Amino acid sequence: MADSIVPETAGDLKPPDTVTTATTSRVAEDGALTVFSRKTDRLRKKHEKKMRSPLVDPAGFLDLSCDLLLDILTLLQPSDVVRLSRTCKALFRLVTDEETVLAAFITRWRYPSLARCLALPVRVQDVDPAAAEYLASPERQHIMTVHKRGYQHVLPPDQTALCTCLTCLLRWNSLCLAVDFAHWQDNLDAGWPIPVIPRGRTPEWNEALVERNAAVVRMALRRPLIHARILEAHLASTCRSIRRHSENKGNQRRRFRMTKEDEQAGTDAFLERSGPPTVDFPYHRDNYYMLEAYLPNRSWNSEESAWAYVPADQHDRDVQFVGKLVELRRGNPKAQKSRMAQAEKGELDTESPKQELDAARVLHDTSHTQP
Repeated sequence: MADSIVPETAGDLKPPDTVTTATTSRVAEDGALTVFSRKTDRLRKKHEKKMRSPLVDPAGFLDLSCDLLLDILTLLQPSDVVRLSRTCKALFRLVTDEETVLAAFITRWRYPSLARCLALPVRVQDVDPAAAEYLASPERQHIMTVHKRGYQHVLPPDQTALCTCLTCLLRWNSLCLAVDFAHWQDNLDAGWPIPVIPRGRTPEWNEALVERNAAVVRMALRRPLIHARILEAHLASTCRSIRRHSENKGNQRRRFRMTKEDEQAGTDAFLERSGPPTVDFPYHRDNYYMLEAYLPNRSWNSEESAWAYVPADQHDRDVQFVGKLVELRRGNPKAQKSRMAQAEKGELDTESPKQELDAARVLHDTSHTQP
């Protein structure tokens, strides 16, 4: 008889004898199912492999945490931090991202006195627009000519980029002079004469040098670390000048007391001691021969036996005063004449004698320019 073509019933079908490993591992001896997750299993194997591998110590400087790197960098001098940022891209990004914090910490620790003596001028974009317009006016620039006249060693500031109030002009001149003074320290130590420039001459080498000094100061306006670098260079210039003049037994002038430990410390703490104040601005490089410590914007308070510094908000006071002058110029002529009379008599309510003189000049000029 031919084979039957009728299929077997479902009851006659038997399950396969083999069982998968995953199914067996999930069934306990008592028949209960155990929880299984492939993700958890991968994490468990990864953790076991990590525990079996030996611990590896940091192999290099960059393997340290960011906090430790910043703590180490704050112990360096600004010049070392700048050089270190040029070694690789990782350190360049670290220094660039944390430059404000690094510069503030280093300056606060190493150069607290110099930072107040050589403060940065304010950019014109950070000044009130009405006051900035008047500061850049020709009449105002003519009044301030005495403070930005053509020194051979200091480039006049750009009135379109920097505030030209009295405080900012003095700050610009001081910073440019600090950079130029540091440039000629090797000549002063070796006794080589500084080249003399005849009056009315502008040699190319001096133009390039003055422009380079101004470029450094302009860069300091954008990068706080460069400002700290200028303070470091000026501290080194001051130490070299004091040491150079102290070796001259014939020079018995009063000077700051500086020990070898003070010089090696790399801070300006010894400049907080009593010493000769900075009265005049070195208007010529010939003044460098007898210049020891150029520390403007401070005076000695004999009652408190400490140095009194120019307030940090002096720029704001100058701008506020300029704002008052702007409002006055927009007022009636009678108020201008009254204000001018008060200035001439010394009764004008100003912040300082310099501002009073400036106010008298401005008011006198406006009284003649307006009908």
